Amino acid sequence: MEEPIKGGEFLIKSISPQSIFIPEDFDEEAKLMAQSCKEFLAQEVFPKVDAIDSQADPALMPSILKKAGELGLLSTSIPVEYGGLALPFTSTMLVTEEIGRGFSFAVSLSAHTGIGTLPILYYGNAEQKTKYLPRLGTGEILAAYCLTEPNAGSDANSGKTKAVLNEAGTHYLITGQKMWITNGGFADLFIVFAKIDNDENHSAFIVEKDFGNITMNPEEHKLGIKGSSTRQIFFNETPVPVSNLLSSRGNGFKIAVNILNIGRIKLAAAAYGICKQTLGFAVGYANERKQFDKSIGEFGAIRHKIAEMGVRTFASEAATFRAAEDIELKIASLEKDGISTEEAKLKGTEQFAIECALMKVHASETLDFVVDEGLQIYGGMGYSAEAPMERAYRDARINRIFEGTNEINRMLAVGMLLKRAMKGELNIMKHAIAISQELTAMPSINTESGFLSRESAAVANLKKSFILIAAAAFQKFQATIDDQQEILMSLADILIETYVAESALLRARKIAATKPELESILEAIVQVYLDLAISKTQQAGYTAINAFATGDEQKMLSLGLKRYTKVSAINTVAARQQIAIWLLSGKVLSF
Repeated sequence: MEEPIKGGEFLIKSISPQSIFIPEDFDEEAKLMAQSCKEFLAQEVFPKVDAIDSQADPALMPSILKKAGELGLLSTSIPVEYGGLALPFTSTMLVTEEIGRGFSFAVSLSAHTGIGTLPILYYGNAEQKTKYLPRLGTGEILAAYCLTEPNAGSDANSGKTKAVLNEAGTHYLITGQKMWITNGGFADLFIVFAKIDNDENHSAFIVEKDFGNITMNPEEHKLGIKGSSTRQIFFNETPVPVSNLLSSRGNGFKIAVNILNIGRIKLAAAAYGICKQTLGFAVGYANERKQFDKSIGEFGAIRHKIAEMGVRTFASEAATFRAAEDIELKIASLEKDGISTEEAKLKGTEQFAIECALMKVHASETLDFVVDEGLQIYGGMGYSAEAPMERAYRDARINRIFEGTNEINRMLAVGMLLKRAMKGELNIMKHAIAISQELTAMPSINTESGFLSRESAAVANLKKSFILIAAAAFQKFQATIDDQQEILMSLADILIETYVAESALLRARKIAATKPELESILEAIVQVYLDLAISKTQQAGYTAINAFATGDEQKMLSLGLKRYTKVSAINTVAARQQIAIWLLSGKVLSF
């Protein structure tokens, strides 16, 4: 492996296919773990999805979670010394992908193992870890995360929940209201964020339900994920031992931000897991359903949908595992430097917060596209609760809101990138100057040869498109760039498509290096996705340019965008036909 890159550095660095991790790289041990997840869902979840969604038996979801704990599915990230499996980060992502297919159960499990458990794993002291992690890992106790308040959603640090030290100095008395609390109805333990006295920032507390003075509203009635417990929770001078302060006073906001980074990339893995499942349903139905004496999978319009579903899933999966491996390599590098495992995991994920935000957005929006097209392939049957698409369609919608809305994540990603550039961590301005000079010269001819060489040059030009427009926007607005939300979101769309298109390209090239017989289908996949990425980049680029540039600057930037998004014509209809036929024949886009 090459030297680990920094977060956001993909924009200004050439990446070789062999330097990234792809799903095809998983070893047999990881595949066996994934198979265990499939079998668990088949035995314990899928036969009970209607009962889970009804919540008629409040004990059902906790009982299934405890069974998952017995199999080790709740302890994949927990160190061995606390009874966990301590799987590599990429392997935990694979587990998340497989469990992600489990509808409401997946939401409950992810809330427990992620935002419910990781704050203690990463920020707890030795006593807190010893007391809670083994029981969280087995499912003996189940966890929830209490951050959001009625008037504190995206601006979480504006929450009003208070913690006051009692006169004896032994307990904090926590008072406040939390809402949208996943697992709230059955959780034994809550990670609660509250401000001590008049502190500016939150502190975090480990609150056991048995501490008392905790009440809650009835279950929320939701559009989707109906089987996950969602409650408003009220703390009324709930006594919390001072020993249950998590990390240090005032460090709660940092805890929340860093845990959300992990949650975002895990959400991406769960999303494309559902994409794969939905694609499988759609392919099966397209082969079985007859109209006009033909299976509907023989019609071009249906093949177009199936191909698009497959291509976008392939690309999103490639980008997510690429980011996951970068995080893992960074963690290993930090540990080698003597940093503790828990701190290394936090810093490693924080380093790639940009990629985590990008993939949260892309995967959740890919999922919405896939379930929508999947339902359309089913036609009227897709609208029926008797078919699998109705539940998938409803459940998918929350993912664009979970872990920070997609709008927030778009602006965060570009904002973080520009801040790192200002600090000199990413030398984007040097590249922006070179690109400006390049625009006044004759266009160069791509002399690279080999598999997907033309597509590789096109991806390099997408990077130039982003740098060109982002640098000009930053020069225009400087410190007030964060206020230009529409421009930031357009820039984020270019950044997302650049990262994902490159990831799909690199995955295809790495596969083809050992399986050259797959070059034709891999080329079709990359070309179809790249066509989409270029189209989105053009639209987003012109939107951004026209929002801040006028006169000669507007002309120069528009000409630059036109040059860097110009590619040779490709017959994407034929490419989609090839991909769809491949999928309809029973093959998958994991090689």
